[in-house]
Amino acid sequence: MPPRAEQKQQTRQALMGAARNLMDSGRGFGSLSLREVARSAGIVPTGFYRHFSDMDQLGLALVTEVGETFRETIRVVRHNEFELGGVIDASVRIFLSAVTANRSQFLFLAREQYGGSQLVRQSLGSLREGITADLVADLASMPKLQHLDPSAQAVIADLVVKTVFATLPELIDPPAMELPAHLTPQAKMIQQLRFIFIGAKHWQGLGSAQS
Repeated sequence: MPPRAEQKQQTRQALMGAARNLMDSGRGFGSLSLREVARSAGIVPTGFYRHFSDMDQLGLALVTEVGETFRETIRVVRHNEFELGGVIDASVRIFLSAVTANRSQFLFLAREQYGGSQLVRQSLGSLREGITADLVADLASMPKLQHLDPSAQAVIADLVVKTVFATLPELIDPPAMELPAHLTPQAKMIQQLRFIFIGAKHWQGLGSAQS
């Protein structure tokens, strides 16, 4: 990469990092101003426009960033599940390690899926739908779920992904008080996923007369 292009990429990353650092103090993305993000990144406000047309475009870049991290984590989980014979507990530990290593990215995802920027919310919704579609393809390869048709597998995938997304805020900002082991965010995610997959194993699919 030419030095100028490399410097531009570094400045772009600095702006994204500055926004994440500001959010780490408890603020939502929608409360950040262009000027303070630029100042935190060490550039003049007019320099911001060389990289993003507005704050929403910066937000979309942050969605792309966490999406890449999320999908890379899923690839590791998939390797654990399908090649190493992993179980839900191990897969959750892999995911939590990724959340810890990339806390500011997942903090952005956890908060902004319900945040103030409609464009960012919609982009995160699209990310969730894409991850769900990827999971549907994985579920179709599981021998224990071969009795379910694609529509039923899609319902299960939707439940799994929504469980993970909904638990993220608790994983990022755990309760101040100490909780019993079975009520920690990690334990609840494991138990919820177990319920989903145990139910899926015995479920006859959509339209079944069974309850």
